[in-house]
Amino acid sequence: MAKHKLQFTKKDLRRATDSRSWQRGVGYFEDGRVGSLMVDGGVIHARVAGNEDYRVQLWMEDGQVEGECSCPMGDDGVFCKHCVAVGLAFLAGQAEYVDGGDAVAAKKRGSRQEKEITPDNVRAYLAGQDKDRLVELIMERLPWDDELRQKLFLRAARGGEGGLNVSAYSKAITDATRTGGFVDYRSAHDFTHGIDAVIDSLQELLDDGHAAEVIELAEHAIARCEQAMGSMDDSDGNMGGLMERLGEIHHAACLAAKPDPEELARRLFRWEVETSYDTFYGAAEAYADVLGEKGLAVYRQLAQAQWEKLPALAPGDDRHSYEDNRFRLTSIMESLAKASGDIEQLVTIMSKDLSSAYKFLQIAEVYKEAGQWDKALEWAQRGLKAFAKQPDERLEDFIADEYHRLRRHDDAMALIWGQFERRPGLEAYTHLKEHADRAKQWTAWRQKALELVNKQIGNAMRQPRRTDDWSYDGTPDHSLLVEIYLWEKDAESAWQEAQVGGCSNELWMELAKRREKDHPADALAIYRKQIDPIVSRTNNEAYREAVGLLRTIRQLMTRLGQQDQFAAYLADLRKTYKPKRNFMAMLDRLD
Repeated sequence: MAKHKLQFTKKDLRRATDSRSWQRGVGYFEDGRVGSLMVDGGVIHARVAGNEDYRVQLWMEDGQVEGECSCPMGDDGVFCKHCVAVGLAFLAGQAEYVDGGDAVAAKKRGSRQEKEITPDNVRAYLAGQDKDRLVELIMERLPWDDELRQKLFLRAARGGEGGLNVSAYSKAITDATRTGGFVDYRSAHDFTHGIDAVIDSLQELLDDGHAAEVIELAEHAIARCEQAMGSMDDSDGNMGGLMERLGEIHHAACLAAKPDPEELARRLFRWEVETSYDTFYGAAEAYADVLGEKGLAVYRQLAQAQWEKLPALAPGDDRHSYEDNRFRLTSIMESLAKASGDIEQLVTIMSKDLSSAYKFLQIAEVYKEAGQWDKALEWAQRGLKAFAKQPDERLEDFIADEYHRLRRHDDAMALIWGQFERRPGLEAYTHLKEHADRAKQWTAWRQKALELVNKQIGNAMRQPRRTDDWSYDGTPDHSLLVEIYLWEKDAESAWQEAQVGGCSNELWMELAKRREKDHPADALAIYRKQIDPIVSRTNNEAYREAVGLLRTIRQLMTRLGQQDQFAAYLADLRKTYKPKRNFMAMLDRLD
């Protein structure tokens, strides 16, 4: 990162973040949570006390304030509240936090002027010490600084006497992933930060040419991380990111070291089918550049052997369809078949599970993508027949599309009409129109659909109301017809249906909005009926909603020449809801 001279203002800092982080960062600064602030090499370093101590760095880049923080939001690249607090602390004491000693803060103490100690002073001091003294200074600190100790131990393991010490790295991985019980949400970030530091060391090993050793260590780390994930709250998903990174390092190490492809295939296969995590999901495809023909052949043999043990699933037999092992083996076999380009081999694998209508649809889509239209339609029809009692609408849509393509419009419309009959609603109505338009038959199908809706509404209204039914959701009304007409932009017909048979509260409000311009009296009557139910919710959000609606009511009454009546109406509301003090206060501010 190209860092520049530290010159920024509070306005620059505000532009670097969002409003919430800014407000909370201001609070953190005012509470005195920023400590250990130091400037070195154009970078501000500090610690901020939050749920734990977070490390923050700020710098200038291309005229903007940039920052990093060790908190979860900082890990996601957000300029967080801790960055804001550090920036404000720097600005508040800018004269004292001087970079590199080029400019100094002068403090008068008696008749003397003393220079502020800066990182450059410390650097100059260290440069003047002999090596033994520097070693002593570091060793004094080592027992109390876990991060420094781990970093130096691993560097010693990489460059010490006798060459690379793999056991030391393995132990560091084990120590970093030891949960010591359950790692709760508050502790999870520090826990994963420690693991991240060890993964950094594996990347350094790989960069130094120790690819073979990194393969072994990465697999150890993956196993340990998977075990740790069962004993922690990883709500932020940090462990998932670490696992992905380990997978990338492992793959890169395999590319560099070129391990025995057949042995690697066996290990990868075990990883993919025997664990509950997805680090090696799709390994045959992801590692194809490492496995080559020999490794892929072994992978295929291992998968085939276990695949043959799985029972075939007939329509409706979904007892084992979603078992994890079956899912993974199916994915492997499908991936290998796709790589071979053999459509029939892929379909043979997919057809081992025909437990749901969707399985038939997936096969139909494979054939369709391959341009084999007849086979695609055949499989879709088989699925529809197998699940005739509970048809899958996605399968029906697929078949209807094919019927339209073949100009079998009547057959297509029969399927889509069946959907509308089963679940009449606005979505089904618009879907019916889409297909009827393709057949150029919308006028006839629209009339049929409206007749069906009217018939069902009439039947429902003639049924006696069952007040003992807990699932009963209100008296039948004309809501669906109102919805349909509004969708068709026929507001007048929608209004007439609401007048005749009523509709839902949401639809009444929509009708009122549409009638405000030309029929203000109609809209006013609806809005006035809404005030009591809204205020009765008894919370400030409801009160604000009611006040907003009262402003609209006042505008409508003014248009109708009823200004005096509005004042009387408001007085009645004050009398009725006098005990609701928050509502009364909001009415006082009504302008």
